[in-house]
Amino acid sequence: MPSARTSKSADDAAQYVPEGADWAALRSASCGCRGCGLYKDASQTVFGEGPVPARLMMVGEQPGDREDVEGHVFVGPAGRLLDKALAAAGIDRSQAYLTNAVKHFKFTERGKRRIHQQPRRGEVVACFPWLREEIRVVRPRLVVVLGAVAAKALLGASFTLTAHRGEVLEQDGLRIGVTVHPSAVLRAENRDEAYDEFVRDLKALKKAL
Repeated sequence: MPSARTSKSADDAAQYVPEGADWAALRSASCGCRGCGLYKDASQTVFGEGPVPARLMMVGEQPGDREDVEGHVFVGPAGRLLDKALAAAGIDRSQAYLTNAVKHFKFTERGKRRIHQQPRRGEVVACFPWLREEIRVVRPRLVVVLGAVAAKALLGASFTLTAHRGEVLEQDGLRIGVTVHPSAVLRAENRDEAYDEFVRDLKALKKAL
């Protein structure tokens, strides 16, 4: 099982994780996590969802605005694009377990809008005990990391996503596929090209299943 670099914040988060618990108990306990300060402004904890166990697990960065409001993973614009790309790649989303490296929405307010902010490394490390336990209960054959934050959560802070995009790596006995986050496709200058590349990544990673 991969392990994040230890820190005081990680130790603080770990005290909220029930050891050896099943998925339902983990999800319930995560709602009371105070392992880092992100819970103070977020509406709620957004835990992973999907079949348990599952052959495929996908890990994003953090919940977005819609996820924070609705309490479900990948239900905003990036989630809709992910749904479309998964279908194009021949992957059934209902058979995959989806989660994020960080379980609370980090944002800054701009008028009435809440603008996404990338979590700091310390916040990712603090939340890692939840991701570790999700991997334990889901028992995936392949974990696909979506974007640099998720990739670094499992592969280390020095990992470079662009150098390994579309590849399947092994870390501590876990097979990890690497691609971009769907939000990066939405931000791309040439969105059609970025989307096609994303689908190609997913098709290549599907073969690892």
